[in-house]
Amino acid sequence: MVLKELLVPAAQPTFRSGAVARMAGMPVSTLRIWEQRYQAVGPTVAPSGHRLYGAADVERVLLLRQLTERGYAIGSIAALDAAQLQQVTSTHSASPAGHGVRSARGTAALRLIVVGQALALRLQRAAVVQRQTRPWRVTAVFESLAEASHAAAGVAVDLLLWQTPGLQVSALPGLKAAQDAWRVRQVAVAYRFAGAAATSAFVAAGAVMLREPGDDASLAKWATSLEIRLVQGAPAADAQSVRRNTPDVAANPIAPRRFNDATLTAIAGLSPTLACECPRHVAELLMQLSSFESYSADCANRSPADAELHAYLQRVAGVSRGLFEAALERVAHQEGLMLP
Repeated sequence: MVLKELLVPAAQPTFRSGAVARMAGMPVSTLRIWEQRYQAVGPTVAPSGHRLYGAADVERVLLLRQLTERGYAIGSIAALDAAQLQQVTSTHSASPAGHGVRSARGTAALRLIVVGQALALRLQRAAVVQRQTRPWRVTAVFESLAEASHAAAGVAVDLLLWQTPGLQVSALPGLKAAQDAWRVRQVAVAYRFAGAAATSAFVAAGAVMLREPGDDASLAKWATSLEIRLVQGAPAADAQSVRRNTPDVAANPIAPRRFNDATLTAIAGLSPTLACECPRHVAELLMQLSSFESYSADCANRSPADAELHAYLQRVAGVSRGLFEAALERVAHQEGLMLP
C-alpha cells in the first residue's frame, strides 16, 4: 500500500526515533544505521539532542521498511526520493525475495480514505502489507469524520476506515455523511471501547466492526477480510459478520442478577445530599442493562432469523451487568452504604 496523501504536517517534527521505530516495527539501532551510514532519512535534532521526525519522515521510513522487508537492500534505495520510493512500492507489490506475498500486478487497486492518522500508519507496516492480495491506494487521511466530509473531492472510493477510541451512537450521522460525500462502497470501524448498543447500531448500519487489536497480525487479518468482502460483494451485515467482527463474550460466564429492581430503585432514590452520586448513577445503569438483557432474550426467542444476534446482545448485556454490579458494591462501600 502506498500512502498517497497525508494531512498537512505539523510545523515542527513531533516523533522521536523510538516512536518511529515502533511504528515501522524495527529496532532503533537499525534506524540509526539508516540515518548515519546511508543518509536514508534526515530528522531534525532538537537542542536536547533528540532526533525529531515529521509526518513526511515517518512516511519515508515506513516505505523504506516495506521495501527492505521485501528483499531490497537499504543501500540500493536509500537515495531515492519519496516519489521514486512510492513508484518502486507500487511496481513491485510482490516480494522479490520470496516472502510469500502474492502478486497484485494487473489488479485494480482498492481505493480508500482513512480517518485516523495512527491507523493509516499501521496499515503501512510490513505485517499488514504482506497479507494484501491487491494494492491499497490511500486517497486521503483525515483527523475527523467532519473533516473527511468537508474535504470530499467528488471521487468515489471503495472503503472508508474510521479509527475511534470510543464508539458512540451519536457518531452515526457523521459517519454516514462522510460515506455519502465520498460515495463509499463499504465502511469499516476500528474502535477501542464501545457499548453493546453502539456496536449493534453500527453493524445494523452496514459497518464492519473491529475492536482495534494491539498486534499487526490481527489487524492484517481484518484488512484481508475487508478485501474479500469488497471483491466478493458480501452483504453489509449478517449473522456471520456480527459473530466475526464484534467482541467475543462466549468465554465469559453470565452470573444471575445480584440486585433486583426494587433494591436498585431504592439505591437510585437515595438522598442527593450524599457526597457522591455514583451509587445512584450505577444503580440506574444496572436497571437499564438488566432490562436490555431481558429484552434481548425475549427477542431471541421470538425471532429465529435474528436469534444469533440477540443471543449475542444478551450475553454482552449480562457480562456488562456483572461488571457494574461489582462496581456498585465498590462505590457503595466507599460511601458507607449497606447493600443486601
